[in-house]
Amino acid sequence: MFHQLLGCSSISFRHQDLAAALHTMRGLGFEEIDLGALPGVCDHVAYVLDAAAVEAVAAVVNDSGLRVRSVNGDIGDLNAALDAGGQDARERHLGMLLALAAKTGAKALVLPCGAIDHEPVRSVEEDIDVVAAQLIHASQRAAEFGVELWTESLHYYRLCWNTGRAQLLADRLAGSDVGIVMDFSHIVASGGDPVDFVDRFAPQLRHVHLRDAVPATETGPGNINLSIGNGKADFAAGLAALRDVGYAGHFSLELETRDVSHDERPAAAAKAASFITDLIQTASPHIQGAP
Repeated sequence: MFHQLLGCSSISFRHQDLAAALHTMRGLGFEEIDLGALPGVCDHVAYVLDAAAVEAVAAVVNDSGLRVRSVNGDIGDLNAALDAGGQDARERHLGMLLALAAKTGAKALVLPCGAIDHEPVRSVEEDIDVVAAQLIHASQRAAEFGVELWTESLHYYRLCWNTGRAQLLADRLAGSDVGIVMDFSHIVASGGDPVDFVDRFAPQLRHVHLRDAVPATETGPGNINLSIGNGKADFAAGLAALRDVGYAGHFSLELETRDVSHDERPAAAAKAASFITDLIQTASPHIQGAP
């Protein structure tokens, strides 16, 4: 079996419908998942949510017997300038995602760190001010539902796409209840170092995504869609750094990979889980794996 702190994101099996993806992950031996709710990336949760849709998705998830660590969602570009109607729509969507997180027993809702664009709407500083304010507001609403609010920062394709911008956002979130999700692939693709990332953001780290990547070169952009072992991420060093700072959160394979076929994907996920389980045990032998 895999390590007790290691789960799998439903994004890893986004080509399957939700029930099939849950069945696949359970069959591989996972006991915990992240639930993907990212329109255009993973459609396991519809972007247009209402109370009936929340109940339907929660029923499928709860029937699976899998624990949910987080719901990975999106409520639109947090640095966008919205009119009153747009803000009301965002609030409704946020409420539905938080209700889904609560009904599935998730610990947190994860939101992005800005628009899918490196260029700011105003200036970098002003846009990150807006993103931080929106995340802090979302965390206050999350508390009403009994869940936490985390943000995946840095994210190679979004506003906070590198370590410098992630630092600007983390500084603004310091002292709030917003946690940070670390993703090895986004760090590596941006040219960053996972060990440096851990050292910088240790007090705010709440969750870790695992996928491989290669950094950008003079001939092409970074690639975050690689199976573990097919890129340049130093998982051993990153996991050891997490151990050294006393990280007590969980891990999730988010295998949005494009170097295996759909038929090969279950075996690739199992292989990655075994590899990471061994590394977690090596980094922190006092933490016992699942029986």
